[in-house]
Amino acid sequence: MTAFSQYQRFIDSPAKENSFIPKGFELNNWNDVLPYFEQLLNREIIDSHGIEKWLFDKSELDSMLEENLAWRYIKMTIDTSDEKAVERYTYFLEEIEPHVSKFQNDLDLKLNSLPGFDLLDFQGAEILRKNIRKDIEIFREENIPLQTEIQTKAQEYSGIIGAMMIEWKGEEITMPKAGVILQSTDREERKSVYEKIQNRRKIDSEKLDQIFSDLVKLRNQISLNAGFPNFRDYMFKAMGRFDYTPADCKQFHEAVKSSVVPLIEKFSLSRKNKLKLDALKPYDLSVEENGEPALVAFENGNDLLQKGKKVFSTLNPFLGNCLAAMEEKGHFDLESRKGKAPGGYNYPLDQSGFPFIFMNASSSMRDMVTLMHEGGHAVHSIVTRFLPLSFFKHTSSEVAELASMSMELMSMDYWHIYFPDSEKLKRAKKEHLAQVIDTLPWVATIDAFQHWIYENPNHTTEERKNAWLEISGRFSSSVVDYSGYEEFRAFAWQKQLHLFEVPFYYIEYGMAQLGAIAVWKNYKENPEKALGQYLEALSLGHTAGIKEVYETAGVKFDFSESNIKTLMDFVWNEMEQL
Repeated sequence: MTAFSQYQRFIDSPAKENSFIPKGFELNNWNDVLPYFEQLLNREIIDSHGIEKWLFDKSELDSMLEENLAWRYIKMTIDTSDEKAVERYTYFLEEIEPHVSKFQNDLDLKLNSLPGFDLLDFQGAEILRKNIRKDIEIFREENIPLQTEIQTKAQEYSGIIGAMMIEWKGEEITMPKAGVILQSTDREERKSVYEKIQNRRKIDSEKLDQIFSDLVKLRNQISLNAGFPNFRDYMFKAMGRFDYTPADCKQFHEAVKSSVVPLIEKFSLSRKNKLKLDALKPYDLSVEENGEPALVAFENGNDLLQKGKKVFSTLNPFLGNCLAAMEEKGHFDLESRKGKAPGGYNYPLDQSGFPFIFMNASSSMRDMVTLMHEGGHAVHSIVTRFLPLSFFKHTSSEVAELASMSMELMSMDYWHIYFPDSEKLKRAKKEHLAQVIDTLPWVATIDAFQHWIYENPNHTTEERKNAWLEISGRFSSSVVDYSGYEEFRAFAWQKQLHLFEVPFYYIEYGMAQLGAIAVWKNYKENPEKALGQYLEALSLGHTAGIKEVYETAGVKFDFSESNIKTLMDFVWNEMEQL
């Protein structure tokens, strides 16, 4: 497919020259940036042209600050043991961000008070107005130090997780690398590494429990200060969730329980029978169920990236060019190593427009899928780089994850680049589709757990443990036997960094997974049309609401039980055909 050459300009065109922040500006302390905030705050605005010029200048300031913080975060997560990097990131959080928050609210108030603000009619103006006004509604100056403390505690969590290692065959290895061993065909080896992983997590479980208890207390106080009954309701407002409610989320949980969990039961029973086990244990869930060795998708981080570029290029040349442009700028850090923060991310860089992808790859198929996922986010960042305001480049999570999860599925037709053996390719596709189905119960579990946590903010650690066990039990397979490992299961939630770092950012994965399946279904029927709709939807950025973006992508924003069942039947049928 060679169409969509019009998108190449997003790569080839240089970044817009600054007109408000001087070239070469360096941010070392708050006083460096203070004059620009004061200039915006004190500027006289007399007409709509003046409003738009003010918005462009503010956007330039926002972009500079966001990219400065981005690089501090990237360098800190690349090596959590680098004291200077940690200090630079912490300094921004503690000495710059609190001042920025206060001024941002003052600027929001100034903008909202202008008679011409309601008359702005460019694409995205109404979305901008709604978000400015909700930010004004929830802002409380007394919450600024609490938010700083929350960010510091989230950073502490990241450092603890990043430092976790286990000893394996005379060598210290990272947790992601240890996780790969759970795919071993040697059951005793799987059992041994599972217990080592869990015992290592257990060492820090009380410390992480305390950090989380502190976070819950701080977050609850923020919500009370802002006039909300709980942090859940505060976050729905803060995240701009204008298209659905907490009640809708709970309906999603129930729909997953009734339509998806029975499929998980089938998977588990099939796995138990094929492995010929008396009991399916938690260390039996990653091994290939026919007893074959784990799929190895690549040799190292560079091999992962080069093959990823080929996959994207074969899907469409523009997509491959996105990754190539990022590689040229050195915007990848993919391999797992001691001291790296956990997880993976695509971090947008507003000024240059070319994001940074961070991963903890260890050669597994799952890591390959992660690159497809983060690559989808990267394409999203690049096709929005010339939107006029920084605000428009930062979409809602439901839209952001549609970009990434759709890319996982559309790219499957080209996974032969990683798996030239046809049988291994079939296995890879089947394993991923099983993971797609498996994602929904885990999303429902984490989201339901968060609802419980913040509806009951004064809970004890024991009550939290019991709530976790009850909620996770609702969405788990009854076939898996955890006897002997109950203690490990009780703190399994601690590995989910979203709970610590980005609360309530998780239900989006479920909604976007459903949207992505629908995008993939369209792609199988008409590849060029579906890919065109996908790129058109992504290029809207945050100038449109969630429903409009999904409609532009050719799908519905619908997480009803009937839609979930229809899409699950489609995925199941695709698996049957492999």
